[in-house]
Amino acid sequence: MIVTERAVESAAERQKAHVPAISLRGLAKRYGRHEALQPTDLDIGDGEFFCLLGPSGSGKTTTLNLIGGFLAPSEGTIEIRGQRVDRLPAHRRPVNTVFQSYALFPHMTVRENVAFGLRMARVPRGESATRVAEALALVGLEGLADRFPAQLSGGQQQRVAVARALVNRPAVLLLDEPLGALDLKLRKRLQVELAQIHREIGTTFVYVTHDQEEAMSMADRIAVLDEGRVEQVGTPEQIYHRPTSRFVADFIGESNFLEVALDVAAGAATLADGTTVPFAGGRNGPAVLMIRPESVHVAAASQGPPEALRGRVAQTSNLGSHTRVAVSIPASPTPFTSVVYGRDRAAVGLEPDTDVAVWWEPDDAVALPDTREKEEGA
Repeated sequence: MIVTERAVESAAERQKAHVPAISLRGLAKRYGRHEALQPTDLDIGDGEFFCLLGPSGSGKTTTLNLIGGFLAPSEGTIEIRGQRVDRLPAHRRPVNTVFQSYALFPHMTVRENVAFGLRMARVPRGESATRVAEALALVGLEGLADRFPAQLSGGQQQRVAVARALVNRPAVLLLDEPLGALDLKLRKRLQVELAQIHREIGTTFVYVTHDQEEAMSMADRIAVLDEGRVEQVGTPEQIYHRPTSRFVADFIGESNFLEVALDVAAGAATLADGTTVPFAGGRNGPAVLMIRPESVHVAAASQGPPEALRGRVAQTSNLGSHTRVAVSIPASPTPFTSVVYGRDRAAVGLEPDTDVAVWWEPDDAVALPDTREKEEGA
């Protein structure tokens, strides 16, 4: 496919030159005193599938709109492939955008919708027809070229929007929650299809979502935002297993938190009730330990290792492939959660009010900054 070959060749050349697809330096957006995006430095690699993830109001869509030229920055610069673009209008930037609303022309066929941008750019008719055919084949809609949007399903309309955005061969494709209006089953299927399209064409994707599972399943890297600030940038593995703040740990997946005092020399963390658990790393002083539920072991109280915490089962929830177990322990104001998979749950008496031991491997716990003093002083 011509689109794919050119994209891959171009991506390889820019990788050799070490030029990011997108570079943000001190980029900020303010509305009066409200900072929709605090000064931000961020590089997005060429050919990356990069997700901007966060709750409503976190600044993810603001960042996307600044890159696309739909908003003017209050300060800072934007470069795309080494060229500064923050002073250029949207139509002069090498980006295209796919919106949640599809924004298709209802009076045009699928073929005409996809060809619209090429017609505006005065691409010769023969070349336009070839590129439209390639784009429709890429999204699996070559047999529906003569239909109108009203004759398509929601998923098919979204694929038309993607084809229309890609046919111009942009350096960057911006996607603003493009699957948000679809039902869960169709959304999951299109997540796979979008990831496949990305791998095939090699174009840089910048994808906005508030759905953590969507970001984790599709992205090469993720930027987690909160209140206009980038909290952490990393791979899905890094974001999940090694979060750098309590917000990230709490927003991505489910977590257990314990307020502790770390003693590096002793290799231990002291909990609020005075008990200690092994922990290596970090620095002396107050911290918050984060442990994912799937890393927490549960056994009858008499079977746990010496370092295990003692508690009582508050609730069990059978979720088919696994059982979610909530355990009340003295050191935590909220139940401590464990996930027991498969037949392992049959070996443990996980009935409510059963005394149990809970523990985890020291490497499975992450020490996060204790933000209590900061919050109290705010």
